[in-house]
Amino acid sequence: MFVLVEMTDTVRIPPWQFERKLNDAIAEELNKKLANKVVYSVGLCICLYDITKLEDSYIFPGDGASHTKVHFRYVVFHPFLDEILVGKIKACSQEGVHVSLGFFDDIVIPPESLQQPTKFDEAEQVWVWEYETDEGAHDLYMDIGEEIRFRIVDETFVDTSPTGPSSADASTSTSEEVQKESPYRLTGSISEPGLGLLSWWTNS
Repeated sequence: MFVLVEMTDTVRIPPWQFERKLNDAIAEELNKKLANKVVYSVGLCICLYDITKLEDSYIFPGDGASHTKVHFRYVVFHPFLDEILVGKIKACSQEGVHVSLGFFDDIVIPPESLQQPTKFDEAEQVWVWEYETDEGAHDLYMDIGEEIRFRIVDETFVDTSPTGPSSADASTSTSEEVQKESPYRLTGSISEPGLGLLSWWTNS
């Protein structure tokens, strides 16, 4: 679920930070820049792990700050495909079951990846697994707040960096879509035994 990623960046330290230890000042600047941010094709950055190498620092004309090329390792949330995770149901919609890990919410389990047969209850706004038994079908509700075990089956990265203005007509329609788009999204599945709400399998 969490991986160490080697990165390189040039860190700018303003003059009023010169009294501090260089490693401490650089660590603070790296966390300001990267913590809780999604790096394209890398994952969600959590926190700095360590600094592996500091190159020479330079001060450029017209700028009193120092610029240091830093090699470091960062803790990143990037689960591998087929990894099993446990989260909580945040919401249900026609799009599927939306799951949260507490620090990451962009996880969706689409309808075709739920336990089958499944239906969407419009009144309750929840998905229901119609579990077949010898005594008939039992409705098992996927209520909000319930813990759910799921498998990661796909990931999607979207480049959300700013782009130049397009035509006046297209700008208003596309701006709304861009705001809603998540830079990193996971797709899950519970369509196999042992996956789904933890309460379903406690007595099995």
